[in-house]
Amino acid sequence: MAGLVTRMQEFGTTIFAEMSALAVRTGAINLGQGFPDTDGPAEVIEAAVEALRTGQNQYPPGPGIAALRQAIARHQRHWYGLDYDPDSEVMVTAGATEAITAAILALCEPGDEVLCLEPYYDSYAACIALAQAVRKPVLLHAPTEPGGRFTFDPAQLRAAITPKTKVLLLNSPHNPTGFVATREELAAIAQICVDHDLVAITDEVYEHLVFTDAAAYKNDPAVESVRSGHIPLATFPGMRERTIQISSVGKTFSFTGWKVGWVCARPELVSAVTKVKQFMTYVNAAPLQPAVAVALNLDASYYPDFAAGMQSRRDLLRTGLADAGLTVLRTEGTYFVTCDVSSLGVTDGLEFCRAMPERCGVVAIPSQVFYDHQDEARHLVRFAFCKRPEVLTEAAKRLAKLKTG
Repeated sequence: MAGLVTRMQEFGTTIFAEMSALAVRTGAINLGQGFPDTDGPAEVIEAAVEALRTGQNQYPPGPGIAALRQAIARHQRHWYGLDYDPDSEVMVTAGATEAITAAILALCEPGDEVLCLEPYYDSYAACIALAQAVRKPVLLHAPTEPGGRFTFDPAQLRAAITPKTKVLLLNSPHNPTGFVATREELAAIAQICVDHDLVAITDEVYEHLVFTDAAAYKNDPAVESVRSGHIPLATFPGMRERTIQISSVGKTFSFTGWKVGWVCARPELVSAVTKVKQFMTYVNAAPLQPAVAVALNLDASYYPDFAAGMQSRRDLLRTGLADAGLTVLRTEGTYFVTCDVSSLGVTDGLEFCRAMPERCGVVAIPSQVFYDHQDEARHLVRFAFCKRPEVLTEAAKRLAKLKTG
């Protein structure tokens, strides 16, 4: 027990809980936590209601119901040309977070190293700690001027590898920065994985939220045929057999509370993840699984329309942030836009975010909480734009107070 307490003592109350509580106490608009304020497609909700009413409320099969696993396999084939056997290479999980946790626990022994880009979603560090593994962050460099992309240096990624490195954990589209890896960047990562015999765990929950002005969208000749700027790492030579591909229903269909995710990988890797997952939640979301299958079987036109709507929200908030005097960095995908608040004379983003609800009635998240090397991001703050346009418009009006005092 003492060992577990020691490993987890660095993880206190999350910044999301703190900022959400501030929003409730002050009546501020919560642009901190990444969840929509509208529901997804009505026919998907009706499918869940129908499942509840028709007795689909007991334990589903361990890997997930067949209809959902088949829908996931069809989705991967349609969008990315990846063929997965729904019976042996697809597994349903309690959201992407459980899938990532189970994968790390399955693959890592104490002392093994997990390579990841920094910043990273906060649960990654906790997942790695639970496995008694060691996280090895490689910096995703923030742009030095408005309109620039976040970037990484493949040489730094390669140099971080040691004989103990077992896993590369990649999130693209990337939370919190909105970075989307291009084909050239992914090819470099793939080559590193092959050269060093690493297993890649890819968090792709924002796969259908790549915006049309992203570098990946503009530079990839395959984009026009599939209408998506997202390129899975598993599509590169040598990566299909060494990648655990993870996604979920939450971000693509605006059902973040359903916590239904999935793993796609070769049978041996799915089996390894299953051996851990079965002792975590065993199974989950029986009446929601048929509804997620309906979602994945929606007409393909749903996806670009959804992304276009979110891109317009991004632009609405981005304008408001710029008008408030913040330096707005480029967002290529996801729900989030990052700002450099040093343009307002701010030197500590955490203090700035704690004061902002009282100061202007808006909540955001200080980017430094996603970093091991926090000095790299004390000037950065993340805002979520996955809200109704009228909410974003009101937030922009409130943010104007930052510029006036």
